[in-house]
Amino acid sequence: MPAEPSLRVVFFGDSICFGQLVSPHLGWVTRIGAQLADAFAGRGHKIRITNSSINGNTTRMALERMPFDVQSHGVDVCIIQFGLNDCNHWQTDFGLPRVSPAAFSANLLEIVERARRSGARRIILHTNHPTTRTREDMAGTGRTYQQWNDEYNDLIRAVARVAGADVTLNDVAAAWEARLLERGYVLADLLLADGLHLSEAGHDLYCEFAGPVVMEACRLVSAPDRE
Repeated sequence: MPAEPSLRVVFFGDSICFGQLVSPHLGWVTRIGAQLADAFAGRGHKIRITNSSINGNTTRMALERMPFDVQSHGVDVCIIQFGLNDCNHWQTDFGLPRVSPAAFSANLLEIVERARRSGARRIILHTNHPTTRTREDMAGTGRTYQQWNDEYNDLIRAVARVAGADVTLNDVAAAWEARLLERGYVLADLLLADGLHLSEAGHDLYCEFAGPVVMEACRLVSAPDRE
C-alpha cells in the first residue's frame, strides 16, 4: 500500500477556488499546490493537496458534501472560501439571499469545527474579493451585489474572531483594495466579463498574497515542535 501523506492540504470552496472559466494550470489553487509540493518534498514530507471546490456552492451545499469531500480523507491545513453564492439573490427568493446572514455565519462555524475534528491544525478563512457589480440592485433588496458581498465579508471576519486560535483570517477583500491603490490596478482587468470570477491576472494576485499564508500554515503544521 502507498504511504499515507504526512501533510494533507484541502482547499474547500466555490468557483473562486475551483477556477471557473480559466485553464486548470493557471488557477491560483493549482499554482499554490505546486509551490507547496516543491517546498515540502525536499523536507521529507509526502504532501497531498486536494481542491474540494465546486462551482456555485453555498455554505449550505458545502456542509452536505463535507463528510465525503473533507472528513473521510482527513486534513491538516484547510483553506475555506465561501460567500459569493450565499449572498446572491435569485428572483425566486423574493428578496431573500440564498443563505441568510445568520445561517451563513453558523454554517461557516460548523465547517470550521468539522475541519478541526477531521484533523485540521491550521484553518484559513478567506474573505471575498471586490466585484464590479456595483450599479444594479439585487432583486427585491434595494442593494447591489457588491454591497451584499461587503456584508458577508464582515460576517466572515466576525466568524474568524471567535472561531479559535487555530483559525487565520486571510482578508482577501482588504488585500485587493490595497493593491488596487498601491499599483493602480483596474478592478475589471482582474475579473472576467461577468464582473465576479477571476481573470488570469486575478489568479496571479491570489497567488501573490494567498500563497505565503498557506505556506506558513503548512510550515507550522509540519514543524517538528508543532503544537
